[in-house]
Amino acid sequence: MSGDSTNKGGAWRTAYERSLADPEGFWSEAAAAVDWDRTWDRVLDDSNAPFYRWFSGAELNTCHNAVDRHVANGRGEQAAIIHDSPVTGRVETITYAELQDRVARFAGVLRDLDVAKGDRVIVYMPMVPEAAVAMLACARIGAIHSVVFGGFSARELATRIDDAKPKVVVAGSCGIEPNRIVPYKPLLDDAIEQASHKPEHCVILQREQQTAELIPGRDLDWAQAAAAAEPADCLPVAATDPLYILYTSGTTGQPKGVVRDNGGHAVAMTWSMRNIYGVEPGEVFWSASDVGWVVGHSYIVYAPLLHGCTTIIYEGKPVGTPDAGAFWRVIEQHKVAVLFTAPTAFRAIKRDDPNAEHLGRYDTSSLRALFLAGERCDPNTLEWAGEILRVPVVDHWWQTETGWAIAANCLGLEVLPIKSGSPTKPVPGYDVQVLGDDSEPVAPGNIGRIMIKLPLPPGCLPTLWGNDERFRASYLAAESGYYLSGDAGYMDDDGYVFVMSRIDDIINVAGHRLSTGGMEAVLAGHPDVAECAVIGVADQLKGELPLGLVVLKAGVDRPEADLAKELVAKVRQEIGPVAAFKSVLVVSRLPKTRSGKILRGTMKHIAEGTEYRMPATIDDPAILEEIKATLAAAGYTHGS
Repeated sequence: MSGDSTNKGGAWRTAYERSLADPEGFWSEAAAAVDWDRTWDRVLDDSNAPFYRWFSGAELNTCHNAVDRHVANGRGEQAAIIHDSPVTGRVETITYAELQDRVARFAGVLRDLDVAKGDRVIVYMPMVPEAAVAMLACARIGAIHSVVFGGFSARELATRIDDAKPKVVVAGSCGIEPNRIVPYKPLLDDAIEQASHKPEHCVILQREQQTAELIPGRDLDWAQAAAAAEPADCLPVAATDPLYILYTSGTTGQPKGVVRDNGGHAVAMTWSMRNIYGVEPGEVFWSASDVGWVVGHSYIVYAPLLHGCTTIIYEGKPVGTPDAGAFWRVIEQHKVAVLFTAPTAFRAIKRDDPNAEHLGRYDTSSLRALFLAGERCDPNTLEWAGEILRVPVVDHWWQTETGWAIAANCLGLEVLPIKSGSPTKPVPGYDVQVLGDDSEPVAPGNIGRIMIKLPLPPGCLPTLWGNDERFRASYLAAESGYYLSGDAGYMDDDGYVFVMSRIDDIINVAGHRLSTGGMEAVLAGHPDVAECAVIGVADQLKGELPLGLVVLKAGVDRPEADLAKELVAKVRQEIGPVAAFKSVLVVSRLPKTRSGKILRGTMKHIAEGTEYRMPATIDDPAILEEIKATLAAAGYTHGS
């Protein structure tokens, strides 16, 4: 890592100011780190603003850049992927040369199933190397992958099948949790049954812990198909062609398919590894996330491999596999240089081992920095992590939509002073501004809507899958010429960004963005429920946890505990265990404005024990006293 907090050269400021003043020059220089089959006609194509495109006219192949070129450049024997799986007790190392062979063969499998450039492939996999192989194989032949987190239910998977319309689904037979096996194949079969679109084939990775029953004619065994396939070569695609679709929660409960292009993504990912994370090719980079989330796409699979690093695919937990020293063991065993995970992971470690006694059993001297993201990091967690690890702990802020950090302490440029509660300053390429309701920038320290002036830098979403109008309405319509982040916050006098809360009703459970609207739709579907609301309540471990409040239909007379159990089970079935939905309270009424809007924000303040003002438009203030009493009886109102 270059620079320090006393760096007189101001490397961050120099890079940031140039990225805004001369974005085409800045990003064309960054693009030199990528192999191109054809160079671009324009670095920044603004001919269809606000739908900006990067490197239009250029051609490349992302898989070539992530795998083949490293083999050609002499890195074939370097570890590309380390699969560390404490739930199975196995560690496997895959070199770049071995990865090239596996990816080429699986690309041949997809080609044999008539998957061609532009076709979609859904990947529904646990944390195994084959998940990355499937993603890279799609990129190799120009297909578009859409990874669906293995914890999602059949209903959620069906929704994504209908939107992406995949020709093939690639799935594991099961996922493995510390104390149980999670069968994936029955969920996949159920999803296909529910979906209107029917994939032509499914390729199933059979895991020995639980094999799946294959449907003749539709399903193929991964190992058998790969053994019979001829390797496929890399196919150049347009820089502006989609690499993948990743679905994120929408406020309507209908998921939004975030599109990532090939060219801008490869440039941004490669630039970020050295300049944000401060790592060099050949070093070990560990992102303790899941391939189903954007962090997994960007920093388990693509960025580390594009940069020539060794990446770790970890099939375990921060605690319980086997204990709160799990992360320290991985760091020592594999000589991890930089770790990236969610604050939730460190809250769990701190909960189980508050004095960090496990840390003393391991040599973590290889670790230079810890990066946290996925949810707002509370100062206590950040400070505790810094104290025990004695390395910079960087809270940085980004979104599924952007694909990489909007604000961060860019350790590869210049180590800036850390301020608890802030993800530091905007990353080069992002013109971050905080606007008030009058569309004007607010004064430092004042809370407003965090916006990014267009164009967004390379790597960010150019649109939503098949829905330009929803992209415009969701992100561009709030202010002309700006991208709406959906977050509220402020910038201080030093230009540090402070992200305070979501503007909409998306809640953040252990780094997973989930729609309360989607959960409300499930609760409202119960025959005994007349009305409901779901709020996110602050939780020390998970960041936020959903709390359901339901009003029963007239005449319903049954034990509230039984109903709550049914509702929790219903949400787990239809949304998935990832929602961590465990609490339902029955209330007589919900507080509303006179126009009928439910006062979710006010109830959240009551549940968390934080100050709030009586809304001027409230229909009946007495309802809030009833809500207070109900929440107090359930143990809320004292913070969590």
